[in-house]
Amino acid sequence: AGCRLGRLAATACLVMRTASCCSLPPSRSTAFSRIGGQPAALNTRHAAGSDTRRARLHEALAAVGFEVDTLLESAEFRGSSALRMYSSFVLPRSHGALAAAEQPQRAGVIANSIAFMVREHRNDRREWLRNHDRSLAEVSGAPTFPLTLVLDNLRSAANVGNIFRAAEAARIEAVVCCGITPTPPEPKLLRTAMGSAEYVKHTHAGSTLDAVRALRDRGVPVWACETVAHARVHWRTRMPPEGLAIVFGNELIGVDAQVMDECDGFVMVPTHGVKNSLNVATCASVLIWEALRQWDVGEKGQGGGEEGAGAGSNGE
Repeated sequence: AGCRLGRLAATACLVMRTASCCSLPPSRSTAFSRIGGQPAALNTRHAAGSDTRRARLHEALAAVGFEVDTLLESAEFRGSSALRMYSSFVLPRSHGALAAAEQPQRAGVIANSIAFMVREHRNDRREWLRNHDRSLAEVSGAPTFPLTLVLDNLRSAANVGNIFRAAEAARIEAVVCCGITPTPPEPKLLRTAMGSAEYVKHTHAGSTLDAVRALRDRGVPVWACETVAHARVHWRTRMPPEGLAIVFGNELIGVDAQVMDECDGFVMVPTHGVKNSLNVATCASVLIWEALRQWDVGEKGQGGGEEGAGAGSNGE
């Protein structure tokens, strides 16, 4: 028994000596105490330069017309994303965030983001300003308006996406994508359409000429939006309220000549500068809302233009 006790005592002494040798000195242990998941020494390093970063950010905020006191002193923004972004720039929490904050242009980027967040926050609090899409229940059963857009071999998915977005916002009847015109679910089209493409009735036709002939066979008048000599200015052209299709052409060459030969009329959006035409998506939006204005959407069936459309490529 005495021998066993002696061996136990020796083992205990050995363990105590080992622990003593391996323990960190107080100063070294304190240096690695963790605050917020980071060593204390690193936190001190990230805080260094905070006054300079704060001054840079305040200067950038002033440059975009934003009063920083609004963010820092108003109870309205406590806990807001804008205030968190401000704090993260001035007191970054990691090496990566610190490196990003030290980049010369970073203060300007953060200032613009903060200003946008504050505007968004304020707008959300204004009941009179609608920043949210309608629910499906709000538009369920609402009428569509008898306008069809025919896209003749457009190249740009972004342009087509913008046209889909305008078509959905105006609740027009349909969009016909012809030839090489991108169609959903082309990714760039969907990004530009901002979620509207699924609510727009659309088809694809291999030939614009066939699509135009099919519309005319159904009794739908077809116009081309083109800067030909006998085209009528859109606000001087009566758009038939019983229905209409408008062809928009390729970004470089416009509406195909054979397609124009099949059209019933021509309409244009006038320009007054050096360039004789507008972006196709812009032009489509102008004509969509001109049709809605003439049809007086608030009072169904009312409205009208001053003159009839041109008769086509063979004369008025």
